[in-house]
Parts: sequence; structure tokens; C-alpha cells
Amino acid sequence: QVQLVESGGGLVQPGGSLRLSCAASGNIFVINAMGWYRQAPGKQRELVARITSGRSTNYADSVQGRFTISRDYAKKTLYLQMNSLKPEDTAVYYCNADIQLRGSVWSNPYWGQGTQVTVSS
Repeated sequence: QVQLVESGGGLVQPGGSLRLSCAASGNIFVINAMGWYRQAPGKQRELVARITSGRSTNYADSVQGRFTISRDYAKKTLYLQMNSLKPEDTAVYYCNADIQLRGSVWSNPYWGQGTQVTVSS
């Protein structure tokens, strides 16, 4: 009953910028923490950035200072502004959200299908 749809991925040159979006929809009562993860070929999925309901943020060391995570509470949308992109940022980026459904007392994690980001000349 919940969908997370990522958008904004694509091909960009090193040093360029990209902005990812993740729109949540469905039978949602409340969204708690949200985050972005990525998985490069041959590597395990890793946390890129996370933002809590209190707007506290965490970033992977590899993206700190270059990426900014934010969310629009009214639109139920998560964003990731990516600047100074490097080839090593190339990966499939996944949106994650802890969501409590209407009528439920529990919060559960949900994942988007992913969006490809390729940084190359």
C-alpha cells in the first residue's frame, strides 16, 4: 500500500550536479526517517544520507560536503542534491523510508526501485 518512486537520475559529467527526488504515496499515516542508499556494481548497498523527522541528518564520509539531503513534509517527498559529482558516485540510488500506515501502530521500512546515476566523461 506504499510506493516510493525515485526520479532525477541520469548521466552527468564529473564535477556536475544532479538532484534526486523520492515521492511517497499510499495509505500513509506518518513518515518517520528517510534516507538515500546506493549500490555500485560489485559492491554492497551503502547509506548515502539520512534525515530524521526532526531534520537531523547523517552523511557518508564519501559524500559529506558535496551532497545535501532534505524533505518536503507536505509533499511526502525526499530530495538529494548532489554536487561535485565524481565517477565513484556512479551507482543505483535507492530511496528508503520508515512509514507507519493508517490504522497501524507500527512503522516499517519501505524501498523504492532505484534510479541510475552515472558520472562519466
